[in-house]
Amino acid sequence: MGSNRTSILRKRVAQEAAELLYSLQEEEYRQAKLRASKNLGIRMLPSNAEVAVQLDLIAQEKEGKSRKERLVQMRREALEAMKILKDFYPKLVGSVWRGTSHRHSDIDIITYAQEPQEIVTTLRKNKYNMIHSEVHKITKEGEKRSSLHIYVDLPSSNQVEIVVRNLEDVNRREKCEIYGDNITGLTMPQLRKVLKQEAQRKFTP
Repeated sequence: MGSNRTSILRKRVAQEAAELLYSLQEEEYRQAKLRASKNLGIRMLPSNAEVAVQLDLIAQEKEGKSRKERLVQMRREALEAMKILKDFYPKLVGSVWRGTSHRHSDIDIITYAQEPQEIVTTLRKNKYNMIHSEVHKITKEGEKRSSLHIYVDLPSSNQVEIVVRNLEDVNRREKCEIYGDNITGLTMPQLRKVLKQEAQRKFTP
């Protein structure tokens, strides 16, 4: 099979997977790619990054100008939440950091604390509407890790997912499973600068 034909087929699968993700028929990239491959009868899987490019294009086509306005709004809301959580090394990550968010996206903020309950107390004190929380356990590079995930509803109807990690992990580097680069995110001063200078800026490889 020629490289050009291979490229075309990979793009078709990536587009189908992106449609499945955007329409919420699938939540995970791997499952979306497998289902797209099966739906199209094409036995090849694109990379997560290839799917992310198509997802970005779909969101832009369907949402137009409102998408960029929503991104700026969500970044401002993220900054307000980070001010509340300033003692816990907050960092904006996910699609709102990347600039690839769409109408189904939430705001992802990572925090670090010795006692996760401190975050809960801080949110309650500032009257944030916490929906629920749950502990996620994963194994990465043979090491077991756990983090508390707190889900908050904002008055705008946007949702924030606050991840609470161990304080000793504050300088740990993590690879992005979608783009393959390091997840640097934005600290509070960095986010403030972005909003002031280039509020719609993208942070993709």
